[in-house]
Amino acid sequence: MTAMKHDIERGRTAGGTLARIVMFLQAYVRSMRLYYAFITGIAGWIGVAFARYLHPQSISTGKAALVLGILFLSWGINQIVNDYLGLKEDRINAPNRPMVTGELNPFAALALSAALMAFASIVTWFIAPWALVPLLLGILLNIAYEFGKGVPFLGNVLFGVMLSMCTAYGYISSTPSLPIHFTPSRWSVLFLVALMNGLMTYYTYFKDYWGDKAAGLRTAVVAQGFDLSRKIAVVAAPLPTIAFVVIKWAGWIESPLNEVFCFLGTITLFLQLWTGYLYFKFPTGKKAYYSLVTNFRACTCGQVTLIALFNPELALYLYIAAYVFVGFLFDLHRDPRA
Repeated sequence: MTAMKHDIERGRTAGGTLARIVMFLQAYVRSMRLYYAFITGIAGWIGVAFARYLHPQSISTGKAALVLGILFLSWGINQIVNDYLGLKEDRINAPNRPMVTGELNPFAALALSAALMAFASIVTWFIAPWALVPLLLGILLNIAYEFGKGVPFLGNVLFGVMLSMCTAYGYISSTPSLPIHFTPSRWSVLFLVALMNGLMTYYTYFKDYWGDKAAGLRTAVVAQGFDLSRKIAVVAAPLPTIAFVVIKWAGWIESPLNEVFCFLGTITLFLQLWTGYLYFKFPTGKKAYYSLVTNFRACTCGQVTLIALFNPELALYLYIAAYVFVGFLFDLHRDPRA
């Protein structure tokens, strides 16, 4: 009887431990906010697709899948660091986030993120050691962003450059050998990725205005106030498209335009303008939060459009998938306070 009681007690303990692990992992995945995954994933896919376009045998499908897996999950893994460093403002902006409510133990979550980053670094070392440079720079820029976003527009620049590291990582990890050439055309693509993502994060500051202000963070929106910021939201909306036209006119983009690129570019311009209008019309409140899905789609689809310059068929597939799944994943996070 005593042995049976011990077995039952051990079973209960094991069951309780398993339940706690499952709850921890659920809270961790919620904190990853996977609707952002397409932002980093597509930014990196530009580099992977371009490298495979230049060198069809440069990287196997299996290795490419590993690289893309790292890219798609990198936002969520690093988001845990953002949540930890931003706890002060999140207690006001997003009081229902797992790390704020206590559902997610911050130190256990940071340990898991560190382990996943280490695993990604090891995988990268075996695939393409030089790709560790943009990978590590991306991690450092993510940390710098949390400290820099309190300076008007500095956070946007840091965020944009951080996302351009995903493109560089995808390209370098898929390139067969050194030296890796960064031509004016390739630098231009990195700039456009940085611009799209810097602008995207500018719009995200609207929903966090009150918490950022209370926490003493002078983001661009806090520094300018709603009235000026909502006007800038409209004027700045087509900046990525305008920048592309200027760069192309200057001859820095070497790839010729094609019908698919023009079609996707037109839809993307509409998404950009619609994003600007939404934040002009609804700069605060729940509608500012729900406008994020259009903002994310404009950024992600803009990145996909760049792929259409050299792989129109892939770009069409990715455009549809990104548009659908960004909305689907965002709908799983409908709580504006989380």
